[in-house]
Amino acid sequence: MLRELKTFIAVCQHGTFAAAGARTGLTQSAVSAQIQRLEEHLGRALFDRTGRSATLNGAGHETLALAEELLTLYARLEKLDGSVEHAGLLRVGAIASAQISFLVDAVQNFRRELPAWRIRLVPGVSLNLLGQVDSGEIDVAVIIRPSFALPAELSWRSLTTEPFVLLVPSAMAGDCASWRQILKQAPFIRYDRGSFGGRLVERFLLRARLKVNEVLEMDEIQGIVQMVARGIGVALVPTIAGPGGWPAGITAISLGNETFYREVGLVERTHHGQHKAARRFAEITAAAMPTACASAAQ
Repeated sequence: MLRELKTFIAVCQHGTFAAAGARTGLTQSAVSAQIQRLEEHLGRALFDRTGRSATLNGAGHETLALAEELLTLYARLEKLDGSVEHAGLLRVGAIASAQISFLVDAVQNFRRELPAWRIRLVPGVSLNLLGQVDSGEIDVAVIIRPSFALPAELSWRSLTTEPFVLLVPSAMAGDCASWRQILKQAPFIRYDRGSFGGRLVERFLLRARLKVNEVLEMDEIQGIVQMVARGIGVALVPTIAGPGGWPAGITAISLGNETFYREVGLVERTHHGQHKAARRFAEITAAAMPTACASAAQ
């Protein structure tokens, strides 16, 4: 709760959630989320809310005094030998396909360099992970780049771009049909349109003016791959879904000149709102990409 206590003190010092966010590098919604988490954890409201205004109440004043005392003691603890900066818990969010590919190398290299740090890998879809970085629930996240602009308090570090292909059961690929014809006729397994990657698929189908025979929609790419392998349908997926090659019984068909891509990267807080371990993890992940890509291509 230290992060939430710091945000709470900032609100008390600067008067409003918006002003506190501007000073701490958080959006107003992220400040609000942290205060709500603190109130739920303590089991009491700290502010009297009227419309858009929030005024510190009696419990809030008592909590403020104790919070300031607690953070003062924690600051003294940090100064004992400097070891706190070299150990701790790093919370890393990641989409599923990253967890089974390049993130393995990144975690291994980070652990070699900073063995005293523990890592908690938080799975999720890109939109949810983005919100968790913004609210401070996690420190950094590997996600698909959204189509909208990131909040000013967050920064984007591009890692790789992945072309989409059409996955089909190998028996179907032998019919010499074009990818367009296959999409028109075959049962279609849709990459969840609520995800950033699924939205790319939806835009591609609209742009190509293709009406598909949808039989299933799911977010987990490895699950989609297995569904295709069982002959349930065909699917449009990014190539990173098959590191080391696709399973037996599957053929990946190129979309040729109409190939589209998803950009995978790392979203992190701007430096003034980010601790050193998170920044170093981001640097190590970016450096691990050439090795990871080369391994996946073999």
